[in-house]
Amino acid sequence: MRTNYVLIDFENVHVKSLDLLTAEHFKVMVFLGPKNTKLPVDLVLAMQNFGARAEYVQLETAGTNALDFHVAFHLGRLAAADPTGFFHIISKDTGFDPLVQHLKTRNVFSARSASIEGMPCFRTTPAASLAPPPSPPEPATPSPPNTTPFDELCAKVIAHLRNMKHAKPAKQATLHSTIRTKLGKDVPASTADMICSELVKRGHLKLNGAKVLYSLPAIE
Repeated sequence: MRTNYVLIDFENVHVKSLDLLTAEHFKVMVFLGPKNTKLPVDLVLAMQNFGARAEYVQLETAGTNALDFHVAFHLGRLAAADPTGFFHIISKDTGFDPLVQHLKTRNVFSARSASIEGMPCFRTTPAASLAPPPSPPEPATPSPPNTTPFDELCAKVIAHLRNMKHAKPAKQATLHSTIRTKLGKDVPASTADMICSELVKRGHLKLNGAKVLYSLPAIE
C-alpha cells in the first residue's frame, strides 16, 4: 500500500489526536515552532506509540515563514526517497497551495488539508453521491392507440378508400402516403403502418408484393 506522509504544521494547527493515522501506511512528522513548548498529552503518547513512523522537527530560531520552509524541505526530501508516496500537509496556511500544485505537475501525490479529518482519504462523501445512480428509464415502447380512436381512424381510412373507387392506390407506398394525407400531418408514419396492418388483419387489404388488393366492407 502507498505510504502516506502526514506533515503537521503545529504552529498553525494544534492537532490533539492522531487516532485516524494508526494504520501502518501512515508516517507522521510534527513541525514545532520555538514557542511550541507545550504539547497535548494525547499527541505525545500517540507519537510514542508510532515508534519509527513518527518524528518531531523542532525549529530553534523563529523567522517569517521559517516553519513553512522546513515543511517544504522535508517534503522534498521524502518525495525524492519515496516518489510513489502521498504527502499531506496539515495546515490552514494557503501559502502551501502553490507548492502542492507544483508537486502535482511533477506527478507527486500531495494535498493540503486544514485538519487530519479533512485529508482526502477521510473526507466524508455526501450522502447523495453514495446513493446508487438512478436506473436508466425503460425504453419507450409504443403503446397501441386507444381502441375507440384507433377504430375511428380505421373507419375513416376505409371510407376514404371506398370513395376513391377505381382510383385507390395500387402500391403499398402510395397507400401509406394516401393514409397520411387523409389523416393529417400530425399522425405519425407509425400510425399509418399500424392501420395498414390492421386492415390486412381484418381482411380488407391483401398485400401481393408491392401491390395492394382491396376487399373493403360494404356500407352498412
